[in-house]
Amino acid sequence: MNFHTRKWVKPEDLNANGTLFGGSLLKWIDEEAAIYAMCQLDNKRVVTKYMSEINFLSSAVQGDIIEMGIVATHFGNTSITLFCEVRNKVTRHSILTINKIVFVNIDENFSPVPHGKTKITSSSDKFKD
Repeated sequence: MNFHTRKWVKPEDLNANGTLFGGSLLKWIDEEAAIYAMCQLDNKRVVTKYMSEINFLSSAVQGDIIEMGIVATHFGNTSITLFCEVRNKVTRHSILTINKIVFVNIDENFSPVPHGKTKITSSSDKFKD
């Protein structure tokens, strides 16, 4: 799994305890996962269908740099299932894991449509001469 996206934990991202607010983190994850799904399915129209148990393992504080890793684990007919891990960039300690985030490929009428994908593709695979 590659960790591409990084976020700097700022004061506006904190909860009343002075640690990273889970809602902020989940917003970042949903956005990053949606972008990943769009890139894998070659469609800008995807919707979040399901997110499994969210396992908070540790917290982050103001000034920490966190990074998100996402990888596809299953391709359905109209869906893609992802795994996500968030960790502290400096210490490499896991902050959170989500075993299943499911996105559905949709058309302009918001109906599920087959995507025809069966494996992970990288950017280099898409831009071959």
